[in-house]
Amino acid sequence: MLHRLAEVRHLHKEAVSFTCNITDLAGRMATASIMVERTRWLEASPNLHPKARRELSDGASSREASSRGALERPWRRKASPSPAPSSAPLRGNNALVASAGTDDFHVQATNAAAQLPHTGPKKGAPKVIFTTNTRGQAGQVLQQEIASLLEKKAIREVPLSQSCSGFYSRYFKKKVLYWTPEHSTSSPTSCDLQAQLHFNRFYKAGDFVLGGLFNIHFFSVLPELSFTSKPQDPICYGFDILGFRLAQTMAFAITEINRNSSLLPNVTLGLDLYDNCDTLAVGFPAALLLVSGREEQFQLDEHCDGSPQVLGIVGDSTSTHSIAISSILGLYRVPMVSYFATCSCLSDRHRFPSFFRTIPSDAFQVQAMLQIMIRFGWTWVGLLISDNDYGHHAARSFQSDLAQSGLACLAYMEVLPRGYEPTELQRIVTGMKKSTARVVIAFVLESHMVNLMEEVEKQNVTGLQWIASEAWTSFTALQSPHLMPYLGGTLGIAIRRGEMPGLKDFLLKIHPHNSHDENSIVKHFWENTFQCKFAPLPSEWVDAGGAVCTGQEDLGTAGTTLLDVSDLRPEYNVYKAVYALAHALHDMLHCVPGRGPFKGHSCASLQTIQPWQLLYYLEKINFTTAFGDHVSFDDNGDALPIYDVMNWVWLPDGSTKVQNVGAVKKSATGEELILDEDRIFWNFESTMPPRSVCSQSCSPGTRKARRNGEPVCCFDCIACSDGEISNDTDSTECTSCPEDFWSSPQHDHCVPKSVEFLSYHEALGISLTTISLLGTFLCAIVLGIFIYHRSTPMVRANNSELSFLLLLSLKLCFLCSLLFIGRPSLWTCQLRHAAFGISFVLCVSCILVKTMVVLAVFKASKPGSANILKWFGAMQQRGTVLALTSIQVTICTAWLVYSPPTIHKNTQYRSDKIVYECVVGSTVGFAVLLGYIGLLALLSFLLAFMARNLPDNFNEAKLITFSMLIFCAVWIAFIPAYISSPGKYADVVEVFAILASSVGILVSLFAPKCYIILLKPERNTKKSMIGRVATKT
Repeated sequence: MLHRLAEVRHLHKEAVSFTCNITDLAGRMATASIMVERTRWLEASPNLHPKARRELSDGASSREASSRGALERPWRRKASPSPAPSSAPLRGNNALVASAGTDDFHVQATNAAAQLPHTGPKKGAPKVIFTTNTRGQAGQVLQQEIASLLEKKAIREVPLSQSCSGFYSRYFKKKVLYWTPEHSTSSPTSCDLQAQLHFNRFYKAGDFVLGGLFNIHFFSVLPELSFTSKPQDPICYGFDILGFRLAQTMAFAITEINRNSSLLPNVTLGLDLYDNCDTLAVGFPAALLLVSGREEQFQLDEHCDGSPQVLGIVGDSTSTHSIAISSILGLYRVPMVSYFATCSCLSDRHRFPSFFRTIPSDAFQVQAMLQIMIRFGWTWVGLLISDNDYGHHAARSFQSDLAQSGLACLAYMEVLPRGYEPTELQRIVTGMKKSTARVVIAFVLESHMVNLMEEVEKQNVTGLQWIASEAWTSFTALQSPHLMPYLGGTLGIAIRRGEMPGLKDFLLKIHPHNSHDENSIVKHFWENTFQCKFAPLPSEWVDAGGAVCTGQEDLGTAGTTLLDVSDLRPEYNVYKAVYALAHALHDMLHCVPGRGPFKGHSCASLQTIQPWQLLYYLEKINFTTAFGDHVSFDDNGDALPIYDVMNWVWLPDGSTKVQNVGAVKKSATGEELILDEDRIFWNFESTMPPRSVCSQSCSPGTRKARRNGEPVCCFDCIACSDGEISNDTDSTECTSCPEDFWSSPQHDHCVPKSVEFLSYHEALGISLTTISLLGTFLCAIVLGIFIYHRSTPMVRANNSELSFLLLLSLKLCFLCSLLFIGRPSLWTCQLRHAAFGISFVLCVSCILVKTMVVLAVFKASKPGSANILKWFGAMQQRGTVLALTSIQVTICTAWLVYSPPTIHKNTQYRSDKIVYECVVGSTVGFAVLLGYIGLLALLSFLLAFMARNLPDNFNEAKLITFSMLIFCAVWIAFIPAYISSPGKYADVVEVFAILASSVGILVSLFAPKCYIILLKPERNTKKSMIGRVATKT
């Protein structure tokens, strides 16, 4: 604590008084005390000038009234006993105020000087504080008297520091503080401790002292607060060997630093450790004792500033304690470096500005557990937490990260009771047993886990995979053989293991005779280890025949777990915490003046080092331990995060081994999990990682559909629709295939859509191709027959040239149907309709001209019509056919130029197929083409119908009428059938119409003639051809 001296104040230049401020907040209280003393002095000084008495009395009354509301503090100024009224100078323990004013108060100064002691220093000499104004004769008189006292060493002189006297610089030219020598007994400037607390402690002096808070006892009994008597000190019991080893690790680190010539040379570090007894009611006041001191009484220093009791504290071991303690220490910027508090809330720099830790935050531990869950596909887990800050903040962080990842869900979350509550524990374990979650994550303290496992063992809940937080991963009490059927195979997050050479030798040198404190922690350890007691012995111990500790016991043969340094984890964090404070102090002491970080580029003073100055350097430390680990703090005071992953192996002999199977550390890309899965022991019959899911994974080809009112991990698997796929497990949605692709039967990948067109390889295509070729072949045979019998009456009577041209056009009609079969291409699409239109126009034109010739011949046989045949000669017939065909050629050319047919991949008919078809391009062009053919066919039909009854033994007009009737019927039926037929079937309809009309013409016109030519040659004579004419005439 900083003990400030009294500031001197001048009262209206007539009188001078003084005040003594122990702390800034106690100023008014001290002022009130001084006013009382001044009143007593006035009563004891009858020779004082009346004006001076009046001035001083008025000042005392006014100040006393203003100080009645003063705040009470643990430290109080000792009251001086009231002197008996006397005219003699004040002696003994009486306080004396001497003051001097201007020349008008010469008598006052004389009286004041008369009150000064003129004897040498002795016990009981008055303690006097003077502030003087050297102006005027009165001041000179008083100064002469003071000088005389200084010469006799009755008093001594201490100049006021600038911080104490700066406020009064406008009142005095010179300010001097005088007080009695150090050997004086009682003093009005001493302070008392209001309450003395006796905690378990371990202390070692040094130039700079570091504090420590450790859990050395498991339990404590707190005194009852009746408020009728002074509370007793708490009683701690249940010695914790691990906590003691942590405390001794701090002592070892400080000893090692003191021996290190390169770190803090010529500086000795001390330590002051307290046992928090695992309760905040002890840990909190112990922390306050560390920063304020515990002396029952102290004398105010000669200066107004000073150094605190400790520069920093290593501790506390739990998050709850650290939150409470750091909240107070943070106000005064006292560094606190924890080795075991993991709550993520402690990373809040606004609430805990001076808190640091060498153990990773729970936020990173949660991420580490999520990485393990993701690695093994555990998406349905239970969560158990302790009912404290550690558990609740871990649960909040776990739920937040779980929701953000979207990869797993909580089946349940239970808060374990603080104490042993069988009913509540039974309810929790029953819920765990009924749950489908096979993985349990436990952010719980060791004692809570012990209570839980008693109920787990009672209900025989096996088949669970436990994931342990760092709080109980290394807890040996849970690694007993009777718990291994339940906890075997546990995966745990553990603090980084380290090596500290020399620690075991240091622990072997522990001896109770090295400590002189009656509450020594070492003595408690010695008594616990050897089951003895140091003198004075309690009566009940003597009655029970208990052993007496002699100090000669051999620690090396005691078999204590203190000496087990094979797995140093929290100890390594303590070691790093001490070295972090040491490096910060080292950097601060090696600051170069003029280059410092403080105001005016100054450095910290060695005599007045403040905790906030050390805090600046602690934030910037950066060093590497002897074990090779890098130590530094981020902006939140957290160390570089790294954890070991441990596995509880149940050995065949029933024993347990905790082995390292990996690590989790922070990397540039996030959390990096390194696991040796082959070494992991799984406590299941399959010796494989368990499955812990709410719903089984959805295979490729299906998607997840969340169940209403249940977590996202509970879902149903729905098959993807046609044309959609999912090629991953547990897909949340199905994706559509590209336009030219379709889903496979399993809906797990896309395949090219099947292509549909009138193919030569299918039965329908083969049939139509066969008919087309057969028709072409028949045309060729008929043409051959006609050519061979071209000189016969039958061929000559039917206009052999037009017959040949008609057969050729029919052959083209049969062949053009082949353009509609096969995979469409641009040239086939453009050529098929043009070829079809031109071929049929040529065919129908020939029939039309033949019909016209027949009519003309019979018309010419009538009287007066002989000249009509000149219009139907061979040239006119060819010209007519050519002209009629040219019109169709013109229509087709215009169509192909302006809006030609194109290929179209039609997916409207069938989503899973691509139908290749030729769109006509211009519907008008296609309609004109068909309309022109239909016009010629209709005209041929009408003319043939008119000539059907002409007298002839072989009247071709009847045959033309029948053929045109078939032709028109086919194409009239074609139009609706073509429009309504999808895909390739439109081409089939058109090919069928072409073939049917072609076959109809071929059969109707040429079958009877071939029959006569080949089978009835006797009728193939001119007489037979005109025989019917003679009969009718």
